[in-house]
Amino acid sequence: MPALDDSNDFHALLARDASRLVPNDTQRTTLIVAGCYIIVIALLWHIPFLSWIIYPFKLLTVGFHEMSHAFMGVLTCAHIHSIELDPDEGGATSMSGGIQWLTLPAGYLGSSFIGACLIACGFNTNASKVASLVLAVFFLFTLWWARRNWLTWALILGMSGLIVLFWFVADSVALRYFVLFIGVMSCMYVLWDVIDDTIARKVNTSDASAFAKVCGCFPSQVWGVIWLLVAIAFFAAGILVGLAAFKETAAEQAEDSDHFLPVPGADGALSISPNILMITLSALGLALL
Repeated sequence: MPALDDSNDFHALLARDASRLVPNDTQRTTLIVAGCYIIVIALLWHIPFLSWIIYPFKLLTVGFHEMSHAFMGVLTCAHIHSIELDPDEGGATSMSGGIQWLTLPAGYLGSSFIGACLIACGFNTNASKVASLVLAVFFLFTLWWARRNWLTWALILGMSGLIVLFWFVADSVALRYFVLFIGVMSCMYVLWDVIDDTIARKVNTSDASAFAKVCGCFPSQVWGVIWLLVAIAFFAAGILVGLAAFKETAAEQAEDSDHFLPVPGADGALSISPNILMITLSALGLALL
């Protein structure tokens, strides 16, 4: 019986899988936009006065950080007392109980994971719609935990308004690029914050310092480097997943978008009464108070 040569099949499988990562024209445009986001964010970050342009998005990434602490606390049976954001781009999550080995690193790692997921979803319009709905659920939980913090309310309501606005622009294509921007912003903020707080200078109140005390085996700078590498891996993974999972062209995405949570008033869309929408939002607001 002749021997079966599986090497050709294996190499063909590898070649096919590798081809999934080759960007098409639509993905190439998305990568260029993401690259522009990185450059613009890096410039605005360090230019006085102009840095205020991205100030709300800095606060949003801080919110992701604190929200990640809180959700990991819930998963480890902690009681979440409150989430607070302050105008100096800081934040705090007050909880009792939970597992500190998991809740402390969850801030940086969780927000970088959220950023990576948003980057991946930013390659596809329908995926961006789903990501927006997931963010809405996270926002509701955060508003409950931060119900006495006016800055968190203002931030989340403002971001929710932008999401709704961009959902209606260019058949939700604007929403896709907005989700991509938030993802890039979140990942970059994690990278910069980890370097600034734990590697470039030691901040005794940082998550890495607290984790080093709990762990007792490495100084905070070492944990900062480890978290930085994980955050970079998440960043890269978000791009690779987006390239591999969403190969549709712009035209195909537009057609799919018309049949999945379409813009009200578009073909196939469900019309929503403004009164019903206002009643729903009011009910949600009262429930959170």
